[in-house]
Amino acid sequence: MRTLEEVRATLEIAKLKEEDLQKTIHCLSFGDNVSSADYCLMELDDTLCKHIEAGQSLVIRGDKDERAVLCSGDNTYDLKIADTSNLLLFVPGCRTPDQLTNSQDSSHVAHTQIWGFCNSYWELRKHRPKLKKLKKILMENPYEGPAIRGQEENTENRYTMEDLLERIQASEEEIKTHLETIHACQIDGYWRVLDFDYEMKLLGHVTQLVDSESWSFNKVPLQNSLEELAPLEPKEMIEHCLNCYGKRYNENDKVFYALHEDKVCRGVALMLLQNAVKFNLREFQEVWQQSVPEGMSTRLDQLKSVALVDHTSRPETICLLRVEDLLEDTLERFNHLFRNGQKMTSPRTYKTCVERNRPLEPS
Repeated sequence: MRTLEEVRATLEIAKLKEEDLQKTIHCLSFGDNVSSADYCLMELDDTLCKHIEAGQSLVIRGDKDERAVLCSGDNTYDLKIADTSNLLLFVPGCRTPDQLTNSQDSSHVAHTQIWGFCNSYWELRKHRPKLKKLKKILMENPYEGPAIRGQEENTENRYTMEDLLERIQASEEEIKTHLETIHACQIDGYWRVLDFDYEMKLLGHVTQLVDSESWSFNKVPLQNSLEELAPLEPKEMIEHCLNCYGKRYNENDKVFYALHEDKVCRGVALMLLQNAVKFNLREFQEVWQQSVPEGMSTRLDQLKSVALVDHTSRPETICLLRVEDLLEDTLERFNHLFRNGQKMTSPRTYKTCVERNRPLEPS
């Protein structure tokens, strides 16, 4: 252990003045069996530090064939190793100058033991969640409605929220938000995505009921809908359909739904577009308007993020192109879009759409 006299002698050789230094002088020594593999460092911003200090957890997720990501309760971060030319030392209990009271008038030596060292650390970069896999695994066993009497329901490939958190590289909040986006619901404790034809069947039941009862699309009574449609479909599925395509509200102690025109029109358009590679735009618009419930108006801007309009072809065409189905890797996404002949108004707009997973604006 170095004494204060030895430290002063070293300062004299280094031509440093003792009065220019802190009063507390740390003398470092390595403990037994110290290794660089014992510890890893991770750089956290203020938000994540407060997250940890509040007793919350950070989770590293990723299958063997995936790059690891770190997830908080509501955000996802890429993990990247950053090298540093300075050796980083792990010193438990070591206090920085601003944490020292320096109540002593003269210099003194504090002997501190090093527990580990490292010359790299994990750098975090906020990244959009990798949610494409979520719909893919849920589509392994989509819900097609109640099992027909005498037939057993397929119980394979069903996932609880805990299962999804184990497999999907995203935070719990991001997963829940995307489950709502893809119209998934919990059935018998498992998250299921509805078969598209079955979902359209439910929507058809609801819109036909509204039309037959002469209800306003902005005031669809929940209880009456459940009673009328119960012989056709489970009440839970009817209510789920109303939640997907409408907004719930209360009035005079009764529950009503205001059907969202854009969502209903989009659903009908998807039903039409999935049956053709390309559609004559003019013919499609005519059929589309005839197919939606009376009183609703169709517009092309209702199809942002799900369809691609080609104004350069003669006649003009429209085809199905879901943003959620595009590849997540930026380079692969570019290549896919170029192969489909997509033209953007500017390189910057194109880059923004690709990186942020925003709807693609046809030129």
